[in-house]
Amino acid sequence: MNRSADVVIIGGGIIGCATAYHLAKLGVKDIVVLEREYLASGSTGRCGAGVRQQWGLKMNILLAKESIKAFETLNEELDTGLDIEFKQEGYLMLAYTDHMVEQYKKNVALQKSMGIEVEFMGPEGAKEIVPYLNTEGLLAATFCPKDGHINPFVTTNSYAEAARRLGVQILTYTEVTGIEVEMGRVAAVNTSRGKISTDKVLNAAGGYSREVGEMAGVKLPTYPERHQILVTEPVAPVQGPMVISLYHGVYCQQTPHGSFIMGFGDPKEVKEHTISSTWHFMEEMAAKIYTLLPPLAQLRVVRQWAGSYNVSPDAQPILGETPVKGYYTAVGFSGHGFMLGPVTAKLMAELISGQEPHLDIAPLSLERFEKGELIQEPSVV
Repeated sequence: MNRSADVVIIGGGIIGCATAYHLAKLGVKDIVVLEREYLASGSTGRCGAGVRQQWGLKMNILLAKESIKAFETLNEELDTGLDIEFKQEGYLMLAYTDHMVEQYKKNVALQKSMGIEVEFMGPEGAKEIVPYLNTEGLLAATFCPKDGHINPFVTTNSYAEAARRLGVQILTYTEVTGIEVEMGRVAAVNTSRGKISTDKVLNAAGGYSREVGEMAGVKLPTYPERHQILVTEPVAPVQGPMVISLYHGVYCQQTPHGSFIMGFGDPKEVKEHTISSTWHFMEEMAAKIYTLLPPLAQLRVVRQWAGSYNVSPDAQPILGETPVKGYYTAVGFSGHGFMLGPVTAKLMAELISGQEPHLDIAPLSLERFEKGELIQEPSVV
């Protein structure tokens, strides 16, 4: 296969497939998506799939608010017959220190000023929402009923099907082996199936964004970080919202099918390409859940897996064109790529097609690291 394309997208996760869909909607005719394995086989399909608007940074609230608005009507928009299974029953975020309480108060004030439906409450209010929550040591909580959980595989495949319907070619089990740059501009993408001549490439490669950047001579300050998750046996519906404690580093969500998805962030996790699981994770997860949500510690674990966060120095995405003309990035989401997928895809499609993005993404450019203008989410821990 030796051919040409107007745009080549590297990565078959939600951002790659959704950007292809939005590019096609904008009238771009010849779009190719390249995926080394199957769609959503990387970070997208291995995430916890929670979506929330409860952030302490204006940019994150803007992006999350628009993405959730898109998720709410995505079944109708894509019209593929697939159901993304949006369980929109909220996020309950727990505070255990005075610092967390004060920061959550500030976060809620900012969120409300931007039109987010969110409530600050005491332990009693949190227990009304999740009756078996252990409130020992809990000082406060915040709750947004519009947050929730979505099926990442169905969502990605629905975007892909809608993109194909608009003429996008999606090549799975196709590995990118190199990117040709001539006179400072992208010229071609070399793959295991042959060469694709193009002057526009989007790096949406998730955990492998750094390596794909190096192929074009672009140094991205991203790295992979393993994140482990487990899923339990299904039980009758007992928990509506996602429960998240950044103090314990834990999140726990019951899916529409009854199973619980649980994960936690381990600061000692390996920062390399590994998706192996450990007994240590399962044992520590059981202990943390017993502390927060005691009855759930009795559930049997059906499956345990791991995926890669694609982490940037300030844990914010890197969006925009790079010093190599025609080479764009949508990487570095640090575990939040799925929830920001719809708005990111729309913004990147606008940029790549020559339009002005409807939100200002300049603060998220690669240049910020050279200038030292990092964007930090306020710490709550």
